Amino acid sequence: MAGKKTSAEKKHAQSEVRRLHNKAIKSECRTYVRQFVEAVQSKDSKLAQEKLTTLVSKLDSARSKGVLTRNAVSRKKSRMMKLYNVSFGAASAK
Repeated sequence: MAGKKTSAEKKHAQSEVRRLHNKAIKSECRTYVRQFVEAVQSKDSKLAQEKLTTLVSKLDSARSKGVLTRNAVSRKKSRMMKLYNVSFGAASAK
């Protein structure tokens, strides 16, 4: 017969599951940032716009799940939009 799990062991197991889930979401966000920066560096305005839209969506999703803080998401979105506008001009931004 298996021994009972203490509340500390249960809490540790839960925190480990959450940590891995949050790590995956953060990694996904970093991947989209990298793809967006690569699109900007390749001077592809249309691809960069698509990647920026996807990136903003993923960041907002991470915020709503509590993985990233509101200020961190705002900072990242601001920096990416600024990079886009500097690279392609404010006229082409929507």
